[in-house]
Amino acid sequence: MENLAVVRNSDNLGDIASRNSLSFSGNYIGYARVSTSEQNISLQIDRLKAKGAVRIFEDDGISGSSREKREGLRKLLEYVREGDTLLITRIDRLARSARDLQNIVSELEEKKVSLKCTEQSFDTSRPEGRFMLGMLGLIAELETEMRRERQKEGIEVAKLKGKYKGRPADMKRVEKAIMLRSEGKSYAAIAEEVGITRSGVQAICRRQGKLF
Repeated sequence: MENLAVVRNSDNLGDIASRNSLSFSGNYIGYARVSTSEQNISLQIDRLKAKGAVRIFEDDGISGSSREKREGLRKLLEYVREGDTLLITRIDRLARSARDLQNIVSELEEKKVSLKCTEQSFDTSRPEGRFMLGMLGLIAELETEMRRERQKEGIEVAKLKGKYKGRPADMKRVEKAIMLRSEGKSYAAIAEEVGITRSGVQAICRRQGKLF
C-alpha cells in the first residue's frame, strides 16, 4: 500500500511519486473540495482516510461550478490508473452540473477507474451505481440552480430597498407589488406592471407574508 499523502492544489505533480514506477494498482484515491477558504476541508480528508484512501487530492477554496481552476482535480485525473477507485464524500464535491459530472466520469471510465461515494450510496463498478450517479448529478445541478435563483431574488429585493451597491430605494415598487398581490393579481402580471422579474415579485411577497 502507498504511504498516505494529501496533494494540495498548489503542489507540483512532478514532486509526487510517479505511478509508472509503482507495481501496485486498485487503490482508493481520494478527492476533497470546499468552495471557500472559510470552510474546513479537514473533515472530508478525515472521512476519506477512514475509508482507505491512500492518496488524497484537494481543491481548497475553489468552486465546483467549473473545472477551470481545479488543479487538484486535474492532477488526480492524471494520476489515477486502471483498477483504482476515486473516492469522494459527496457527489457535489466532484461536480455541480450533470454535464460536468458526466465528462469526469467518462474520463474515469476511459482509464478503467471506478467512482465511489462515502455518504451517498453508489459505486460505478455496479450497474445500479451508475444509474444512481446520474440521478445524483441531476440533483446537484438542481440544487445549484436553486441557490443561484435565491441569490438573484435576494439581490432583486435588496436593489428595490436600496441596499444593493448603494442604489437608491424604490419602496414604491415594493409597496405596489404587495398591493397588487393582495388584490389577487398573478406574479407574471405584477412583474410586467411593476417592472421587475417574476422571481423578484415572489421574493418580495414571501418576505411580506403575501406568498399565496
